Amino acid sequence: MDITAPVDEVQCKRHLTSIGDALYVIGGKWKLRVIVSLREGHKRFNEIQRAIDGISPKVLSAELRELELNGFVRREVHTGTPVVVEYHITPYADTLGDVLTALSTWGATHRDKIRQER
Repeated sequence: MDITAPVDEVQCKRHLTSIGDALYVIGGKWKLRVIVSLREGHKRFNEIQRAIDGISPKVLSAELRELELNGFVRREVHTGTPVVVEYHITPYADTLGDVLTALSTWGATHRDKIRQER
């Protein structure tokens, strides 16, 4: 689907709906950052929090719960003493690879543009 080409009203509505669906699932300040941090390998809650500057435990907990509900993250509980909870990225999260690459590239370009204008 090429969203840069001219479209009619029906195609425009489809694009807007699809983009809205995507933003509902992965939008916000933290979700993609959590996914990127887990691409390095499975982590415990505190390891994720340390990897992402500025995220509070309450927000991280909510983000992990939503990512799990949408199939991007799997929570694994190891019973024992002490109980250990690890978070793993799922194969479904790999479908975001092109999105993450495009956002990273665009973000770096935008940062450079802003720096040059100052």
